[in-house]
Amino acid sequence: MKTTLISHACLLVQSGNTTLLSDPVFFDYLWEECNVHCPSIDLDLEKLPPIDVLNISHRHQDHFDIRTLAHIAACDSILAPDALVLAPRDEILLEVLKELEFKNVTVVEDFKTIDFKDFILTPTPSLNQQDYFPEHGLLVHDGSVTIWNQVDTIVSPDIIKYIHRLYGRPDMAHMRYLPLLEGSFSFHNHIELPMEEYSSFLKVAGACRPKFVVPGSAGFRYRDEFGFLNQYSFPTTQEQFLRDLNSFCPEINGSSFYPGDVATITKNGVQIARGGSDFVKIKEDDGHKVEFKPVLEVPPIRTQTRDKTEHEKQWKEVVEFIEKQFVEKMVAKKAVQSWVEWQVVYQLEVFGQDGSEIWCLDFAGEDASIIKGRVGKINLYEGIACSELYRLIDNDTSWDYVGINGQYRTFRDIYRISLGEFEKWKGEGKEKFPQPLTELFPAGAEMDRAKFMRDVKRWKSNASTRK
Repeated sequence: MKTTLISHACLLVQSGNTTLLSDPVFFDYLWEECNVHCPSIDLDLEKLPPIDVLNISHRHQDHFDIRTLAHIAACDSILAPDALVLAPRDEILLEVLKELEFKNVTVVEDFKTIDFKDFILTPTPSLNQQDYFPEHGLLVHDGSVTIWNQVDTIVSPDIIKYIHRLYGRPDMAHMRYLPLLEGSFSFHNHIELPMEEYSSFLKVAGACRPKFVVPGSAGFRYRDEFGFLNQYSFPTTQEQFLRDLNSFCPEINGSSFYPGDVATITKNGVQIARGGSDFVKIKEDDGHKVEFKPVLEVPPIRTQTRDKTEHEKQWKEVVEFIEKQFVEKMVAKKAVQSWVEWQVVYQLEVFGQDGSEIWCLDFAGEDASIIKGRVGKINLYEGIACSELYRLIDNDTSWDYVGINGQYRTFRDIYRISLGEFEKWKGEGKEKFPQPLTELFPAGAEMDRAKFMRDVKRWKSNASTRK
């Protein structure tokens, strides 16, 4: 069996006469067009072998790329005529596949095997509770050797034990290694290697004990004006993980694995051919652009609308929303109880082409009215580009974009004071203190469906373009 890394989590698996493609992302830009492949790639799709199985592990946009899927669906030469499409039981994801007119879609079930040509395919579950939609890893067995593509799944000792009961130690595993910190900067969360999560990756590898490990599913970076976020988002590297894994569990062999590398897996071991692919190559070794240095300069927020007339139109609508609708919508939210209870003084700062303007709400006061300009205290802050707030108001964007690109930033210092008493809000577990904009424009299935359907409409009619 052979595996070839195309990009990020896009993996090609070949054995005998059968080829599987997982989580394809062929083009720049990706994930709300904030990101590009890193390292950058040259991909010759005409040399890609016909795909017998297309596997989609979950709905995150670095794994579920609408532009790529629209291209595959519209192209006669990529999927074999009888190709099987594997997908999780995710209503929105399945709706997208239907709109793109994919055939032979099979909804996977945890540990329910699928025999297809040379492969025995076994989806493995994820215990990820951060998302409301399902995801799966995949065991691929060709009668001789077994690989496990963990993708982004979170697993337990019982899941590992079941893998061992099926096939013993996997001959090779593409394993999680990088805790991504996307959005941590914008939401003023900790910007450091999350030790508990990172150590869990080492512990999973140690428990699984694959005969050979390659780090998987982390090959992109922020582009252009978003590039400063690279220093805040990628707190480790493949090489660092392999070095740590060698100290943690020396009996596990491993290697880095980059686009164009080909791994040949046999009972005798794994051989890596650097740049061995004839259809994908590294264009530029630009990994240094994601070097983790969360102490460097941060640019200010600026609206992304460059045309002055359009910006003036957007600014007028945003100001009208803030001054005529914002308070009424805020006090209608259940979260107003928390804002009043914790004596919140909230500041909203909107950034345009020529600086910013500020509005405040004092929930410790006698009435809830919008105040133009500053007040003498802030303990809950949201700053946002005019272009992004305009699109939120217009239902034309999602927090997948607004929350990760540095065009929105927030912090909180929630406390309350009574006579002789000072109390700081600590939250319970991982509970988040409610933010006004995320309360008014809540993330979830409705926003996600609209986001994906916009992409379907955009790319389905342009499926053969590569701009």
